[in-house]
Amino acid sequence: MTAKVSLRGLYKIFGPNDAAMVQHVKAGMDKATLLEKHRHVLGLRDINVDMQPGEITVIMGLSGSGKSTLIRHLNRLIDPSAGEILVDGQDVMKLGQAALRDLRQKQMSMVFQKFALLPHKTVLENAQLPLSVQGADKAKCDAEGRKWLARVGLEGFEDRYPAQLSGGMQQRVGIARALTANTDIMLMDEAFSALDPLIRTDMQNLLLELQKELHKTIVFITHDLDEALKLADHLVILKDGAVVQQGEPQGILLAPSDPYIEDFVSDINRARVLRVRSVMRPVNGAECDGEVEASKNLEDMIALTGGDTNLVYKVTDRDEVVGQLDMKDLVKALVPRVSGQ
Repeated sequence: MTAKVSLRGLYKIFGPNDAAMVQHVKAGMDKATLLEKHRHVLGLRDINVDMQPGEITVIMGLSGSGKSTLIRHLNRLIDPSAGEILVDGQDVMKLGQAALRDLRQKQMSMVFQKFALLPHKTVLENAQLPLSVQGADKAKCDAEGRKWLARVGLEGFEDRYPAQLSGGMQQRVGIARALTANTDIMLMDEAFSALDPLIRTDMQNLLLELQKELHKTIVFITHDLDEALKLADHLVILKDGAVVQQGEPQGILLAPSDPYIEDFVSDINRARVLRVRSVMRPVNGAECDGEVEASKNLEDMIALTGGDTNLVYKVTDRDEVVGQLDMKDLVKALVPRVSGQ
């Protein structure tokens, strides 16, 4: 599969001589030393990530890890100090102003953490803003704005103003606005971080529900591992501006690459996050006690079996047998791996 967005050897250093500083970083200079010796700040170090069409790529890390800096490179709100940014194979760094404006309007939309709604415009006017900026006629703007507001559960609120809505409702307007733009790529920078926990969960579920139908290429930034594991098809974990580990989330949880990742995932409720497909084995012909879906989480399996580790299940995906689950393997998967063991 050809990547929708590719980052190749991406570096970002903040300071007046950033291009010259890249060589120091390539030679092994770390973030603290670069700041101490040269008064420049390392934002990103040698980022190589492929974001596949129709998938949710989640970029996560602690504060200062570089995740928000990274997402702002995709639409060139920030220019890199070195490296390539490819969208559909085209080098974004080679775009002129007109082509870059076209990229931002027609290929990428963005959902912000603080909603970024215009307070003097109605909910409908905010939702239809991308089409209005593109010069679409009023009838099309109105129809598309209403359609997407209805899809995110805000039908009947079109004439309200942002200040009359709750935080969760305001973020729904932000998502409707991004969907109205009808772009292939959606950038979501800590989009749900400002919301209360219950509303945040609702928004995550809404995003997954819409994604099943729309198959957008979504780049989602978060510092919350539970959120990342819930949403991600591809998970990229950053530390001090560099990729520590990336891959399918279940694989990262089961096989963390270093102690930093092990610490990161140590407190996760593995039974709730891991799926049967992650711990199943190839079919070996053993007698099975039933069938289970590959997408079922391990917590549901424990409830189903009453914790009986002697049971074996045939695993299916869309009515096709894809593997076999031994409950003893499930129990082993619930224990985090520790370095040296």
